[in-house]
Parts: sequence; structure tokens; C-alpha cells
Amino acid sequence: MSARIALTALLVRDYDEALAFYVGAMGFELREDTPLGPDKRWVVVAPPGASHGLLLARAVGERQRAAVGDQAGGRVFLFLETDDLARDRAAFEARGVRFTEPTRHEPYGTVAVFEDPYGNRWDLIEPAG
Repeated sequence: MSARIALTALLVRDYDEALAFYVGAMGFELREDTPLGPDKRWVVVAPPGASHGLLLARAVGERQRAAVGDQAGGRVFLFLETDDLARDRAAFEARGVRFTEPTRHEPYGTVAVFEDPYGNRWDLIEPAG
């Protein structure tokens, strides 16, 4: 079997609000934005050059709306690798991304935790070595 994970669905309150953050503040590319009906779109964003992307899925119904920002139960949910954490952290902060703790050094690399507008926690990681 040859397989790969292509997309991760991320529940959001509103497509355009999510695009403002992921494309505007984080610098992701908008890969696709296809209408699927009056209130549904297929919206895919990804870091430039990445093969894996996020499917921004507008929450529908009480259960999904309750899960927005808490898809990982308060743990770090997504991991964004960089070749220069200091550069990217400074750029993200300049565009309004909120980091929740100081940068720290771990055996696997340098890491800083930030949140998206919904409260999903991300690790920004510069791998060791």
C-alpha cells in the first residue's frame, strides 16, 4: 500500500475569518476555495511548498461548534516545522499571532507554542541538528 495523509480537517467558525488568520497572519497559501452549496465551501490552505494542508471546515450544529478550538482537548494539536524559529516567530507576532509561552529548547529542537484565533494550540518547531 502506498498512502499519505493529504489533509487535516480543522473546524472553524467562519471560512473568511479562518482565511484571514491562516493566509494573512501565518502566510499560508490558499490552495482551493470551491463553493459546495449556499453555506459550504471546500477550503484548503497550506504552508508554501508543503504537501500536507488543512481543510478549513465550517462548524455546523451544536456539537461541531462546541469543538471549535478544542479538537485536541487542550493539547497541542498541530505542529509546524521551520528552518528558522526566531525569524518565523517574529514574523508571526508582527502579524498578530499570539504565542502562549517563551521559546524553549528540547532534545528534538527549539519550540514555541502559539494559538490560532479559536484556541487551537500549535507547536512551531525548529528541529535539532
